Amino acid sequence: MTIQRRGALAGPILAGMLLSGCSVDMGGVAFVNDQTTTVRISTSEAMLDADGSCGGDANLDPASLRSRPVAIAIGISECDLVRLKRERPTDVLIGESGRGQREVQVLYAEPGGREIYLFTDNKLTRIVKPGQG
Repeated sequence: MTIQRRGALAGPILAGMLLSGCSVDMGGVAFVNDQTTTVRISTSEAMLDADGSCGGDANLDPASLRSRPVAIAIGISECDLVRLKRERPTDVLIGESGRGQREVQVLYAEPGGREIYLFTDNKLTRIVKPGQG
């Protein structure tokens, strides 16, 4: 009877030993015992929300790791514009182009008139100032 018990316990013990490793493939069914910890950090730059604030966590923003622009110029990001202007925009319109690209229009009501900044996929592509068409 003792021999039978040892034989009966051998199956579950062997299975436990096999499953405690990294992975076991049994006829097309894979068992994985993955105890690693994964940390994910966004690789995209923060973008403006509809209220004119920069979304996302600024501490994890890859833009904080690169050199920031010192002037408003074609190619800067939406949040770089707000940082350089030092105030939230008057209005923000967020949409999508027919090609699936994010398009954003940022309006600032300046003393000399309205300035509109046009962005495609978080990059400044055009500036429309008073007197320009």
